[in-house]
Amino acid sequence: MLSIKDIAIVILNWNGKDLLETFLPSVTQYSEGATIYIADNASTDDSVDFITSNYPEIKIIQNSTNEGYAKGYNDALKHVDESIYCLLNSDIEVTPNWLQPIINTFNSDSETVIIQPKILDYNNRSFFEYAGAAGGFIDKYGYPFCRGRIFETIEKDTGQYNDTIPIFWASGACFFIRKSAFEGLNGFDASYFAHMEEIDLCWRAFNQGHVAKYVEQSTVFHVGGATLKSSSSKKTYLNFRNSLITLVKNTDRNVFFRTVWRMKLDGIAAFRFLIQGKPLHFWAIVKAHLSFYGSLSRILKQRKSVPKRYGYYKTNSIVWSYFIKQQRHF
Repeated sequence: MLSIKDIAIVILNWNGKDLLETFLPSVTQYSEGATIYIADNASTDDSVDFITSNYPEIKIIQNSTNEGYAKGYNDALKHVDESIYCLLNSDIEVTPNWLQPIINTFNSDSETVIIQPKILDYNNRSFFEYAGAAGGFIDKYGYPFCRGRIFETIEKDTGQYNDTIPIFWASGACFFIRKSAFEGLNGFDASYFAHMEEIDLCWRAFNQGHVAKYVEQSTVFHVGGATLKSSSSKKTYLNFRNSLITLVKNTDRNVFFRTVWRMKLDGIAAFRFLIQGKPLHFWAIVKAHLSFYGSLSRILKQRKSVPKRYGYYKTNSIVWSYFIKQQRHF
């Protein structure tokens, strides 16, 4: 049986001393028994010195370069021996007893390999947080959405998602995964750099018959956007590029039809940015598609190596449901 001592809490850091000062106290206070690691992505500030001086009990893994979330974790986790990885953003406040419900769920179901807690907004604490909320799902065109968050509409937490259920994807902001599953899936796709890599990993896990779950008895508060703000055109580029790659790599059938429709919908989104006076975001989507074309040969090779299962949430198109039918809540 697993226990809290089998958990490695691994926080990826890049020039994040201010975040570590703010959020490490809750992690160290409420994670007794777990081992805490800082995986440093070649920071140039004094965050590593800060950890060494103030938290000698925390283990430090130093990556030689900053190559984003995906490769940063892939490299760091090679040095972690615990049976359960908790990949925790540096801008998250954890709460008392946040780890025990996770362990209980892993122990009660051997098929569950990935878990996400309830993720609430650090700055607006009665509302869900954009990145993950109460568990992720995906529509037939590869657009991700969450219980508690569809596009820009975020729900207040009134207990409507106080349950433990299977989900399609878990947020990388606070992502628990069995070490054996992470290694069996060959980790994250390092070409993603950042954004959507956890959804790709969860989709590959689903295709191999594994289960991801949301566990509401565990709660964390997330700031969100600490590395890339939502207003960043680079974030738009990564999200649109990586979402297309994820769809083509992992969807079970009708991949050509789904990809063509997805690209049409992306085109509408691009022109919507243009109408809103956001030309950098328009060009970010154009560049995302060009990068996708340039990588298509590699993506199709990856697709051949991944087993496929039919699966997405019952909503055929979340874009249609949200923008045309005006459905704002899960």
